Formats: sequence, structure tokens, C-alpha cells
Amino acid sequence: MLDKQANGFITSLLNLKQDKLKGCNDMTVLGSALKAAPLKLPIDPNLGFAWIIPFKNHGKLEAQFQVGYRGFIQMAQRSAQYKKLNVTEIYEGQLKSFNPLTEELELDLDNKQSDEVVGYAAYFRRLNGFEKMVYWSKEKVTAHARRFSKSFGNGPWKTDFDAMARKTVLKNMLSTWGILSIDMQEAITSDSKIIKTTEDDYELLEEGTEDESNANVTDVEYTESDESGKEEDGKDPYEGTPFSENNTES
Repeated sequence: MLDKQANGFITSLLNLKQDKLKGCNDMTVLGSALKAAPLKLPIDPNLGFAWIIPFKNHGKLEAQFQVGYRGFIQMAQRSAQYKKLNVTEIYEGQLKSFNPLTEELELDLDNKQSDEVVGYAAYFRRLNGFEKMVYWSKEKVTAHARRFSKSFGNGPWKTDFDAMARKTVLKNMLSTWGILSIDMQEAITSDSKIIKTTEDDYELLEEGTEDESNANVTDVEYTESDESGKEEDGKDPYEGTPFSENNTES
């Protein structure tokens, strides 16, 4: 299942079990790990591909599997169906207009007025020419997370809101408009679920129910590595997508 990556994967799992997942139901930890393994998503939380989070479910500490935005990007790349794919923050002053019907997004990247993020934009173009653009305001992302995520305000939502927001917008776009490989389907259906090891017994935890509060979520520290996100000095980070300053494609 893991081939050459087995040793590193097991080491990451043991480190998590001894640290952040101490006290979690072993079967749910194993279930999350066995879901990440065939998807070939590293579970080191510093990488941002996937992580396993402790969650109090009806008073019992269990492990919840979550896919990061980098995990969704990686699986889209593996499908070899996408020519371009990107998701990014939009900062105060950069957004000029967005038409949700025609999907026309007008930006002024040179007009960044502060480090305040006002929204998130995602875009893909498939090899057959089909393309899709979505833009969510920060308020829309927050409202969506409050409604559908019991872990909102804790875990990655607390320690790296932007990464979770990028993941939310990207996942919504790909699941609605993208071509879904088997791996992508598995990732979408198992994301943010407690996974038990008996016959893929999933328990959905992302529905907005009212019987439990966010106080039942156990905080975990999540930090995202900057290494894979660095751009060369002077290089447009949005090059090749409609977000680029130099974009001349229609």
C-alpha cells in the first residue's frame, strides 16, 4: 500500500499517537491512517496534505481524518486532467469586482492595502479547455465553516484559517465542477470524518447539528510549512492563471 513510503508514514503516525492523539480511540486513529495511506497523503501536520485531529464525539476522544488543500491539489495533479489549478487569498484593495454568473474576476494585485484577507479565489482549466473560476468572500467561508464544521474555531481552523479556507473553496469547486478520479472521490467522501476500521464505517462530523458544541473539539497545533509555497523573487505567484498580472488570455 505504501511501498517505499511505509517507514516514514509509520513514524509520522507513531509521533502523532504519542503526542496530539494520545487518548484517542485506537481504531479511529488506525482508520484515519488507513484512509490516508492508499491516497498517498503524508499525515505530517506540518506539510498540509492531510492530518488526523482529536475530536470529542459524545464524550469519547476519537480521531478525525482531514484532507488539506495541498492534498486535493496533489490528487488533481495525479489525475493528469488539469492544465492549470490554483487557489489563493485576495487581500484588501486587490478585489475590484466579481461577477458570479460570468465568473469574471477583476483584480488589482498592485493595490494591496494591508495584510487583511477579504476573500479566496480558485481556478482550474482542464486539458479539454473547460475552465471554472470561483470566489468566496471571507464572510462566506466563515459562515460555511460555522454551519458545516464542528471543528470551526479549533484545530486548523484556529491555527491556520487561511489554509482551511483555501481547502474549503478548492474542495467545493473540484467536487462541483471538476473531474473526479477514484482517489479524489475517496478524499472528498472521507474528509472530516471519523473513520472506523470495520468495513469503512464512516461517521460524518461535518453536518451542522446542534446537539454538540465546538467546546467538544480538542485543540491541536497546526503549522504549515512555508517551503513548498515559496516563490522566486520577482516571480508572479499567479502566473498561468487568470489571477496573473500578465494574463492576456481571454
